[in-house]
Amino acid sequence: MKYLYYPGCSLEGTSVEYHISTKALMQAMDAQLEEIEDWTCCGATAAESVSRLLSYVLPARNLALAEKMNRSKQILVPCSACYLNLKKTEEKIKKDKNLLGQINMVLAEEDLVLNGDVTVRHLLDVLANDVDIKKIKLAAQQKMSGLSIAPYYGCQCLRPFNVFDDPEDPHSMDALIRATGAQIFEWDMGGQCCGASNTSTKPEAGLALVGKILQAAKGADAILTVCPMCQMNLEGYQKKISQQQGKNLEIPVLFLPQFLGLAMGKKQEDTRLDLNLSHTGVFAKRAVLYE
Repeated sequence: MKYLYYPGCSLEGTSVEYHISTKALMQAMDAQLEEIEDWTCCGATAAESVSRLLSYVLPARNLALAEKMNRSKQILVPCSACYLNLKKTEEKIKKDKNLLGQINMVLAEEDLVLNGDVTVRHLLDVLANDVDIKKIKLAAQQKMSGLSIAPYYGCQCLRPFNVFDDPEDPHSMDALIRATGAQIFEWDMGGQCCGASNTSTKPEAGLALVGKILQAAKGADAILTVCPMCQMNLEGYQKKISQQQGKNLEIPVLFLPQFLGLAMGKKQEDTRLDLNLSHTGVFAKRAVLYE
């Protein structure tokens, strides 16, 4: 398994633990990741409000750089927002050759050209469909037995591109979680929105959405995410929402590769649980126990 790797901005900043644990897990799965040389921001959500063309050019530059490397035809992207922007551009240029021409006019300033020869894939897609789950089972040996885990997908890795899972009833994490010995916490909030940036711009609306998710997760031992924005919202506002609602809604929130890495015996420096905002004591103790 060889992939070009696009970490994106969040994974080099507020979600560096996602970056570190992803690389450690993929190495354990015998996958080779080669970071795209000179990658830049995908535009996040801000670019489209400035310029429609810019919102395509910024992801396109990274796709063109990937094509230029000529190493792999697949780009692995852990961040759901980055995945959405890169995937949107990949899909759009297949249907809109006029847009592709406009993009290439801009990219020509750097002697780059985009042909549309690479496929953008989310980390969860790769883990669910490419890796040998027997390796996880063998390495984990039921180490997470007795834990009930709530898989949380969020919006952007599932919508609008229905590529590897059902956005209304997602289950692509289930087999991965069960491979560690843990049980799936049964709930219907896995594909619901966490509020995204509304937690900052319209906090009443954003916190209400986060609160519903945390409330629905009561009884689970942890929530697993695959999105830096979802992680930040579900972790960062637990105490505030608990105070507002007069109930304890605090729960560990881990990135999927952190959880799988711990289950497979990775050391804490490989998963960086110390950077998580939510309490992760039970997982830290298990990591120490099995080292």
